[in-house]
Amino acid sequence: AKIPDIEKCLDIVATLKAKKALGEALIADFELSEGIYSRAKIEDSDSVCLWLGANVMLEYSCDEANELLKSNLENARASLEVLVGDLHFLRDQQTITQVTIARIFNWDVHQRRSKQSVMKET
Repeated sequence: AKIPDIEKCLDIVATLKAKKALGEALIADFELSEGIYSRAKIEDSDSVCLWLGANVMLEYSCDEANELLKSNLENARASLEVLVGDLHFLRDQQTITQVTIARIFNWDVHQRRSKQSVMKET
């Protein structure tokens, strides 16, 4: 869930840098609270504020923010790859467990039938 948010932030930082290079102002709509939006005109901005989590926000220069977001994106993608690998491993283990349970059940049924046939013969 973090990857799309980080990519959006990277796009916004890139847009801010591009608008600054062109000398244009950026018109942005942002959310004040749930369902309430406002429009802002951002002119010649050298820094951005990023939410770091736990109600912490820090101000970074655009270049620092870009580097931080890129490293966070790489870390998030690496974590996603590890999680996908773990999920595949767990799926394989679940399948192996189900097959083993079925084999044990079939073995038990076979043992019961063998005992019943021995009892019928005697």
